Amino acid sequence: MTPEQLAEKILQALTALVDDGTITVDGGLPGELKVERPKNPEHGDYATNVAMQLGKRSGMNPRAFAELLAAQLGSDEAITAVEIAGPGFINIRVAADAQGKIAQSVLDAGSAYGGSDSLKGQAINLEFISANPTGPLHLGHTRWAAVGDALARVLTKAGAVVTREFYVNDRGAQMDKFGASLKAAAHGDPIPEDGYHGEYIGELAQRIVDEIPSIMMLPDAEQSVAFREAGYERQLKEQQDQLEHFRTKFDVWMSERSLHEQDGVGHAIEKLRAQGHLYDDDGALWMRTTDFTDDKDRVLIRSNGEPTYFASDAAYYVNKRERGFEVAIYLLGADHHGYVNRLKAIAACAGDDPENNIEILIGQLVKIIRGGEEMKLSKRAGTIVTLAELVEESGVDPLRYTLCRYPVDSPLTLDIEEMTRQVSENPVYYVQYAHARLASILRNAGDLGIKLDEFEPGLLSHEREGDLLRALADFPRVVATAAELREPHRIARYLEDTASAFHKFYDSCRVLPRGDEEVEPVHKARLTLVGATRTVLANGLDLLGVSAPERM
Repeated sequence: MTPEQLAEKILQALTALVDDGTITVDGGLPGELKVERPKNPEHGDYATNVAMQLGKRSGMNPRAFAELLAAQLGSDEAITAVEIAGPGFINIRVAADAQGKIAQSVLDAGSAYGGSDSLKGQAINLEFISANPTGPLHLGHTRWAAVGDALARVLTKAGAVVTREFYVNDRGAQMDKFGASLKAAAHGDPIPEDGYHGEYIGELAQRIVDEIPSIMMLPDAEQSVAFREAGYERQLKEQQDQLEHFRTKFDVWMSERSLHEQDGVGHAIEKLRAQGHLYDDDGALWMRTTDFTDDKDRVLIRSNGEPTYFASDAAYYVNKRERGFEVAIYLLGADHHGYVNRLKAIAACAGDDPENNIEILIGQLVKIIRGGEEMKLSKRAGTIVTLAELVEESGVDPLRYTLCRYPVDSPLTLDIEEMTRQVSENPVYYVQYAHARLASILRNAGDLGIKLDEFEPGLLSHEREGDLLRALADFPRVVATAAELREPHRIARYLEDTASAFHKFYDSCRVLPRGDEEVEPVHKARLTLVGATRTVLANGLDLLGVSAPERM
């Protein structure tokens, strides 16, 4: 029995009490309620405070209300005990056969287990990297690549329809500086002081010349543009390849340049003007964002006729909403706190609800320690630590898991040596080893010719079996909560707790028969539990974009 199934039983019991006139609830019964696992397992398998929530609305003392509900629940054969604690808490113990059925339900669902309808059909645009195509992706991008991709997976598992978006900052002065830097490097000239100085510039310039020799023959002005565009194409492809290797998928690569070329900015301005929040002053076009908590009004079009970066932001938001997204989620770096109010103001000025149609998550800084010293410089980029170098140092699995394991709103220091150590103190290794151990048990069972042709759930009555079953039953709730709160780190912590519950179960309960022992029904029941646990760990690791190894 899952917590959701138990909650449904409690609602059915409450409905029966209302129908026979035993209780009346002012405002009616809730559509749904939650049950939780008590912190102290001695208090039962599950607990609910529904009597405290509804007692007063029924004109009753909560404890008296709880007693009526407990008596009603006590007649259910799937429930072995109902105890009332304190002012009205209800602690419930579930029958072993009802609880044991969780294992079979997990196996039946397979890779779909953990999914829910909590965000069913909600159309979400998730923009989680915004970068210039002028250099390698860096450490800040790496955190969002892992967390954003995991969040997209979690939202999808909760029923949302998610589009993952990369915003390419391919317009403006930085692109021209990029082209000038490549051109200078190709000719062996000094890089402009305000240009790009990493070693990759020389490497990229040489590659362009090798692939397009005629570029060196172009007139000076054309040559700068040609180097810019050739560098753009190749640098963007490098970013895409690196992200694919990091198991980070994007559905849309949105070009800032395209917003202007397709008159997205002009269209957005007309829409915003119709909402009544634009005005002209000193020859410039402004948006009155101070009407919606921004600290100052923002310029959309300068007095010289040039659109600002804020105009691109406004056009991009309008573009997202017109593509049918109910919610636009932005994942931004620690230096973008000032964007929160201005982006919400854009939503409000567009006639949307800034509390529901737009969300901005701010990620804090990450430091990488190697050999006791902070990594600050890149071999190729010069001033930044790149995604490619981090993956080379640590591997995809340890890096993704560790970046996803912590709330994004807290600063993070990662030790390369610690997160790649194959010891139980290393969380990613601990969880992956548990999965590999589960796979090994199932392989050994296959070698012994054990077939899971029968399953008696009531045999899973050991305390450690119950702990593990309740952990498995919790997975859908954890995923739904992680999706609703936009906190994929909850998946990692759940996996570690479940791996711990498995190791305790395995230490206490013999799964495979010894030597010449006969295969008993209890062995098959425990193998079913092993298979279910393997499924849950694999599903959870997949939500984080981390592999579930069969052997370690």
